[in-house]
Amino acid sequence: MAEKLIITKKPPKGEDGYKIFSIRIKDELYDGIEELSTKTERSRNELIGMLLDFALKNAEVRTGR
Repeated sequence: MAEKLIITKKPPKGEDGYKIFSIRIKDELYDGIEELSTKTERSRNELIGMLLDFALKNAEVRTGR
């Protein structure tokens, strides 16, 4: 008797731990991301996630002037 392939329902969008949103960026920033994408053979989405993760981990908030 052959094994069965068990297929479950796909979870609803938004329940995979990711969120989708759009941003507006300058042409120069877009070009830099495109160049980095080409050089590294990674998607823009993957790179932007990596860059945002790095920025959040290394950001410092200073109060006052």
